[in-house]
Amino acid sequence: MQNRHEFVLFFDVTNGNPNGDPDAGNMPRLDPETNQGLVSDVALKRKVRNYVSLARPDMPGFEIYMSEGMALNRQHRKAWNAIMPEVTKDESFKTLPKDEDKARALTRWMCTNFWDIRTFGAVMTTSVNSGQVRGPVQFSFARSVEPVLPLEIAITRMAATTEADAESKGGRTMGRKHIVPYGLYRMHGYISAPLASHPVKGTGFSESDLELLLEALTGMFDHDRSAARGEMATRKLIVFRHESALGNARAQDLFDRVTVQRAYQGSAHPIGSAAIDNWPPARAWGDYQVLIDRDAVPAGIEIIER
Repeated sequence: MQNRHEFVLFFDVTNGNPNGDPDAGNMPRLDPETNQGLVSDVALKRKVRNYVSLARPDMPGFEIYMSEGMALNRQHRKAWNAIMPEVTKDESFKTLPKDEDKARALTRWMCTNFWDIRTFGAVMTTSVNSGQVRGPVQFSFARSVEPVLPLEIAITRMAATTEADAESKGGRTMGRKHIVPYGLYRMHGYISAPLASHPVKGTGFSESDLELLLEALTGMFDHDRSAARGEMATRKLIVFRHESALGNARAQDLFDRVTVQRAYQGSAHPIGSAAIDNWPPARAWGDYQVLIDRDAVPAGIEIIER
């Protein structure tokens, strides 16, 4: 890959919990000063990984390194078995070979075989050491474009856990569920061409890997349905493709070209404007407009929308 990219992803949630906070009883993550909802970068990467595992099952070069229930040392040992099968002592795996070419070959093997390593990078310096690599693709936290109001919903379960509970409580037990009635979230992403294609430090992330990433970003929620996450969907993906590897504009200048307005009964105003103070809260994607200021986009930038 020879072109730098940035992208803006918009996704929404209806009556669900997009990312529970384990430090707050699994309530939806919030910025406590603004009440804007948050979704962590690792939560979104998890959904991308899950999509790729479904889209490219058992295909060479598309294994998923950070997969559920997999011991990382077992993943690292695959590289050692392929590059240095003569090494058998456990203590020998703890450090990379002194031969730089062999050490680099171990890390390169991991990048070649695991899609998420050559995409997001990985620190593989466990007791079976396969090096570390910095990934060309990075996500920001997603943040809701307006404050959200999480709700705690009481729910009832008709079945009891034990026979004693069934007799004493009539089989009913109570529970709690946290939801966001509606929230539109915005996430920024960065793709470095040098970190993908550098002959020594690059991971080998390619144009076809990029296409798979964009496919995953648009379709990841379709295969992540659960009662906790309600209705989640990617609504818009805006990609800025630079003509050069180092880039033709600053990322923040490109992100500033993408703005969101509230829409209601045929009119639209910027979020935070006094004109929308008496409007009802947003409850659907149609309550927003996403605008791209194309005239202000610097030369050498191609805009791709999905």
